[in-house]
Order: sequence, then structure tokens, then C-alpha cells
Amino acid sequence: AISTPIISNILLYMMTTSLVPRPRSVSSSLGDDLLRQWFLWATLVLVLFLTIVPPPTADAFSTRPSRRIKHSTGQHGSTLSLTQLQASVADEMDQLKTKKANKGQQRQRRRRPKKKSSHPNSLRDSSSSSSSSSPAPPSTGIWRIYGVEVHPDDLQWDPAVEQKYCRQQKDEDNDETTSSIDDGGSTSTTTTTTTSGSSSSSTATTHQRNDKLFLHPSVVRALEQKLFKTSHHHHHQQQQQEGDGKNVLDPTKIHIVRRSLDARLNKWRADGRGKGPRFTYVVDVELESSLGDDTEIRLKHSPGRTELLPTTTTADDSKNNSPPTRSAIQLQQQTSDNTQEKNAKRKKKKRVIVVGSGPAGLFCALELAQSNEDIQPIVLERGQPVELRGKDIGALMHRRELSPNSNFCFGEGGAGTWSDGKLSTRIGRNSQAVRRVLQTLVQHGAPSVILVDGAPHLGTDNLVRLLRNLRTSLEQEYGTEIRFGTQMTKLLFEGDKAVGVEYTTTKTPITPTRRRGSSSRQEEVVTETGVLMGDAVVLATGHSARDVYEELYRTQQQQDNNGGNSPRVQLEPKGFAVGFRVEHPQRIINEMQYGMEWGTSVRTGKVQTDRRNQEYFENLATSSSQDDERSTHHERIPVPSYRLATDQAWDGAIKRGAYSFCMCPGGQIVPASTDSTHLCVNGMSFSRRDSLWANAALVVTVQPDDPILEPYKEQYGALAGVAFQKDIEKRAAIMGGGNLTVPVQRVTDFIARRTSPTVPSSSYRLGVKSSPCHELYPAPLTDALRDALVNHFEKSMPGFVCDEALLHGVETRTSSPVRISRNGKTMEAEGVQGLFPAGEGAGFAGGIVSAAVDGLHVAEAVSSHLFLEDRENDGAERQEIA
Repeated sequence: AISTPIISNILLYMMTTSLVPRPRSVSSSLGDDLLRQWFLWATLVLVLFLTIVPPPTADAFSTRPSRRIKHSTGQHGSTLSLTQLQASVADEMDQLKTKKANKGQQRQRRRRPKKKSSHPNSLRDSSSSSSSSSPAPPSTGIWRIYGVEVHPDDLQWDPAVEQKYCRQQKDEDNDETTSSIDDGGSTSTTTTTTTSGSSSSSTATTHQRNDKLFLHPSVVRALEQKLFKTSHHHHHQQQQQEGDGKNVLDPTKIHIVRRSLDARLNKWRADGRGKGPRFTYVVDVELESSLGDDTEIRLKHSPGRTELLPTTTTADDSKNNSPPTRSAIQLQQQTSDNTQEKNAKRKKKKRVIVVGSGPAGLFCALELAQSNEDIQPIVLERGQPVELRGKDIGALMHRRELSPNSNFCFGEGGAGTWSDGKLSTRIGRNSQAVRRVLQTLVQHGAPSVILVDGAPHLGTDNLVRLLRNLRTSLEQEYGTEIRFGTQMTKLLFEGDKAVGVEYTTTKTPITPTRRRGSSSRQEEVVTETGVLMGDAVVLATGHSARDVYEELYRTQQQQDNNGGNSPRVQLEPKGFAVGFRVEHPQRIINEMQYGMEWGTSVRTGKVQTDRRNQEYFENLATSSSQDDERSTHHERIPVPSYRLATDQAWDGAIKRGAYSFCMCPGGQIVPASTDSTHLCVNGMSFSRRDSLWANAALVVTVQPDDPILEPYKEQYGALAGVAFQKDIEKRAAIMGGGNLTVPVQRVTDFIARRTSPTVPSSSYRLGVKSSPCHELYPAPLTDALRDALVNHFEKSMPGFVCDEALLHGVETRTSSPVRISRNGKTMEAEGVQGLFPAGEGAGFAGGIVSAAVDGLHVAEAVSSHLFLEDRENDGAERQEIA
């Protein structure tokens, strides 16, 4: 504040200058005199006020209220007491605090109450959350850490080393098994009771081997950098990077859960080393209370980032989530009645007929055989085992001899055997059922890398070996009967219950030598026709068994026309998708996904493929005059794939879904026809994915109420989608000229609605023919696919639409267009007891893993159905005894 004497002196000076008369000029007016008089009087009043009121002290400004305060006059006239000022300020501050507290309570009431963490080892409880100022406890226990990034140059990944290691470990397992059998082994009873124990021990051994192979030192360093990035250990990390320091974390307490490649080129890496691809890991690490050197890690339980895993995951969870074991069901079956009639009834096994040996059928039969020794599964497969099926496929590819029941669709393992063998799924890759399927595959010969890879795949070569081992396990270890070349022709009912099937067994005569031009493989000899009765029937026929749908629909129509009361299987239409299979040279996909910098890092091990890829990028570098940075990178990253999708494909009237499906990098296109008069294609690849081409299905969705199905609904009803598929396949066969020749068209010409004058090379080995493929489908589907290519796919992957991209017709069997109605609780067909639809053919799955999981669920439902009546009878007997 400015002191009063200074202000007084200034005002007195101004007053004296105002009183001194000045000579009046000619231009002066009366207004100037009045203004000077008013200024003089105002100055006098201000001087008198400053003289009467004493100046405030410094203490009066020590406490400043945050808001305007109304001061009351004290006892001494206009003088404001310091005590009153402090008291008023204190009252005002108390009122402000009270208002803020009330507003905070009101906001808390408006907010949705937070759910308390149900995690058994949650770090936050009610007491700790109330006191936010208290520090979080040290992070102890097993933590799952997501998003651990490793630069490809640091990892130095080599797929050949992984495959060699997996083969060596599998050979060692086989040697151990053989030696144990030679030493005497164990009896069948002991094997039955120790199955779960051996399975868990083998799974643990597999995890240890995976950690030994995949836990590279760069992964440990990246994990420590992620955990310590906010701590005071930057100096220790620097020493580690220089090779002078030791790991803070114990590598033996780190377990690799998943590994995947993030190929996004425009995303910054976590280590600050620019943009580009990086390997991302999900790891489980066991943290102790102290890591040495007074090191503590404090983590927060955040799903999807850092998760504290429960410490007790053994008996309780396994009992609730896994199917009942043999011992558990045996205990449930024991009763107090020990009569000979009761014991004889109990010794009789329940027979379950499983129709189809695809993923759903095989895993259903395996689960039934493993869970209960009183169940005897019998598997009926219209095709041949993989050994004979491979010969039939060889005859098809070399001599165009198509066997209607042993081909790329029918046979042991189903349509997925001769495919890419993808094990990715959208039903939850971390779920217990999915992990159980993957572990079962590893136990029967699949490489253990599928337990770690984010997008695992097997390849046809691994699938053939795996199916052979799985069949041996079912037949020799569990006594399951598998009948190949046996086709179900009719379902048998008693009342409202399925009790068996009629079947026909066919056998193809195999001559020691077959010359070119000899009799066709389609000439099959019928050797047996009979009836097989059972306590339950599982329909796992696959999406290509159209004769099964037609038989069920025919029976349903006859019952409706005759007015019968016998049970009928209800069929309902389901959405599906149709389109083409598009093929690019793999080197173009490498450039689109990895760019110039990383495209040459793809190495398959096949000389021709790698050389063509190298030449392609050298030509690009020469033409674009770009700096070649390939020498700075380790030349090992996976063969890239892609996935495209949109729900905005415009067909001229409505928007449809369009997407890529079953992408096969380094693969080839194969015929998926089951009849020589119908043409359908599919994609496949081997485990190394070393082909020159990459292919994927480009399909457009068709809904059950789609207008394009109206011409088929009146005649075919629920099977309108099946009739539409068959019509398109027949048109494709005619357009290709027959003899399984495929009509093809460049993508650019498909968009321009013109036939391609020339076409590039194709991986399809039975011949291609340039054709107007844009005329195969109805106009709405063609326009929707054209719009998806131009306005969506090309924007997502620039360069996807090019002259080298070749469309092959047609891809129609992406999924089943019909579903067998099923009860959600009992898993039985609606209106029929003892009939259990399963897998992709029944409309409840879409891939190898999802079909296998559905087979496991159906097996649990079958077990509950078979022994429900016995348990009810036992309860009634106990009540009578009581």
C-alpha cells in the first residue's frame, strides 16, 4: 500500500497549482473555469478524508478472504477492528469448506457406485481405498503383463530353429514313451486313473520347453523396462543394455503366454526406436516382496494390462469348468442296491453314435471316451483315413479323378485337414476350453508353438500326422470304434427319441498299380448296408454334407403332409457368405504389409520363393531410388497375412457386409468340389508357408431374408441357401468349361466389368480359364463386392487392387446356410431326445477350434443325458429304502 503522507503531498501540490491564477487566453471558455473549480473542491475533500482516517497496518493484510466480505461498523465509529476482520474471514472460510464438502457428497451420490474387485488377490480393499494417501503395498504374486514389446532385430527370430526344436522334443517324447512300454508300462486300470495326472505333467513339461525356446534375453530386458520405467533403476537398465548388469527378474519365474507380431508401420515402438513392426508378448511373472537392492515393484490390477492372477486355480475351478471325470461319474452311479440284476445293468456300456470325424466329432468322441469308461463311442465317417484320403486327393490333382466321398471336403479330419490349419478363433482364445483343445493337439503331435503364437496355425503336413496319432489314441487306448467309408443314410426314432441310424459302407477297390486312363475312382462297390442302434446320436457331419440336410428336410415335409405325430428335426435358415478366392503374389503382400524396409526380412527357406522376393524388392528400390536399409535388420519375420472387412458395401439398394476369409499366406488354391458337375474352390498351405502366392476368400454376406433367395424359398424352404449355393457352383463349372477348370478374372477387370484378355500365373493346378466372373452372381452381390474393393479394401491396403490380383470362382462354402435347431441347455435337437447336433455343419461353429470346443460341450451334454435317468432311479430307490 502507498503511505498517506506521499498521497497528501501529491494532492497538496496539485491543489496549489490549481489555485495559482493563469492568464486567460482568447480561446479559453467558461467550461474550463468550472472544471478547475470542481477539481479543486474534490482535492480538498480527499485531503480531509486521508487526514481523518488512520492508515491500515500490515497485519490487516495478512489474511485475505477468498470472497467479498461484508464488514460491520465497530464500537469506534468507522474504524474496523483487526479482531473483527480475522473473525469474519475465519467464518467465511468455514462456510466455504462446508459448501465444498456438501457439493462433493452430492457428486458422489450422482456417480454410479464402483463395483468392488472380486479378484481373490486384489491389492485394493475397502480400508486402503478410503485412505488414498497411503502407499500401495508391494506387488507380490503371479502377474500377467500385457504388451511387452521386443524389436525384431533384438529377438532374431528364426522359424526353422523353432520347427527343428519342436521336432526334436517330439522325437524325445516318442522315445520315452517307447522305452516306458518296453519296461513293462502299466495295466489298463492304472492308465485310466492316471490319465489326468499324466496330461497335466506333460502340459507342464511343454510349458517349460516353450519358455526355454521363446524366452529370449531381449524379452526379459523388455519386461524389466516395462516394469521399471517409472522407478529409479534407469542406471541399472543402462548397465543391462551394455551387458554389464544382471537381470533383476529371475528368468526361471517368467512364463511366456503368447507371442504375436504387430506389423503396423505407423506406430511408435515403446523403446523409442522409431516406427515399424515389433513382437509383442504376454508373460506371467512371479514377483517377490523384494527383488534385491531395495527394489520394489508396485503394480495395479488392471484387466488387459497388468493382471494379478489367483493363487488357487486347482480343484475348485477345474471341477466347475471341466467335464466330470470317470471317478466322479462312477461315484454318482453307485447305489445301495447290490443285486445281480442291478450290477449286470450297470456293466452294460452306453453306446453313442458320432456321425462325422471332423474336429467336432473327434473331440466329442475323445471327451466321451476319456470322461467315462461306461460310454462306448462309435464314429462313422463317410470318407477315408488320412493315408487313403491323401492318395485319393493325389489322384484328383494328377488325373482329375474325383471321389465323391474322399476328397478335400470328406474324410478323416473334415474339410480343415487339407487347409491352412488355422487355430485362431473369436470365441475367446484364453478360455479354458480353447486352451484345452490346443493342449490336446500338442499332446497328439502338434508343435508346441501353437500354445504361444497369437495367430497359431498347423498346416496340412502337421494335421495329417496329428490325426493319425489321434486315431491311434482313440482306438488303442480307449477302445473307440471308427468306421471309415460308412455313410449315414437315415436317422431312426422311437417315439420322440433318436435310437440309431441306417448306414451304407462303401469300399473303393485299390489296385497295386494304376495306369493313366484306367477306370475312374468314382466307381465304388457297396459292401454293407445295415442298422446301428445306440443310446444317443451326435450329428457332426460338416457343412458339405448336403444330403443329410435334404434327408432331414424330406422327412420333415412328409410328416407335415401326412399329419404324423412322430418327432421331426427342425431346420432353420442361417446367414452365410459367398464370393471368390483372390490370389496375389506373396511378395506383393510382403511389400504392402511390411513396406520397403522390412519386406525383404521374410524368409521361408524355399530358394525360389526367397529369390523372387529378393528380386522384387531390388527392382522396387532401383525404380524408386530409395535407400536400402535391409542390411541393418535381421532377416527373420513371419510371412504376413491380412484381414479386410466392412459392413458398408453398397449393392445399389442396401449395405452389406464384405470381408476376407481364410487367408492362406504362402499357400495354394485347391478344388473343394464333391461333384464333378459343381465347382467350388478353397485355400490351403503347409506349415512353412513357402509358396509363391497368397490367397484369401473375398465374400459378401447373404441373410436368411435376402431378396436374392426369394426364387428358391418356395421350392426349397429352409434349404433355400443350399439350393442357391449349388446353383452358383453349377454355373461356375459351366463357365470354366468343365473338367474342374476354374474361371478367373483380374480384379481390375472385375471392377471394370470386362473379361481379362490375359491372366497371370495361378497356383490352381487343374487349369484356369479367363471368364466374365462378374456375371456369375446376382447383381447386388457383384456390386457390393466391387464397392468393397474400390472404396474400402483399397483404402485399407493400398495396392490391393492391382493387375496381379486374380479372382478364382467360386467360394461358396464359407459356412453352413442352415442350422439344426438346438436346445441351449440340453444341447439336444428341438423336439427330439437323444439327438445332438454339433459343429460347423449343424450351424454352431466356424473353424477348427470353435468346432472342437462345440464337440467338447456336446460331449458333456451327452454324458449328463445318458446318466440322468440312472440318477433319478437311484434317488427313487434311496427314498424307498429310507
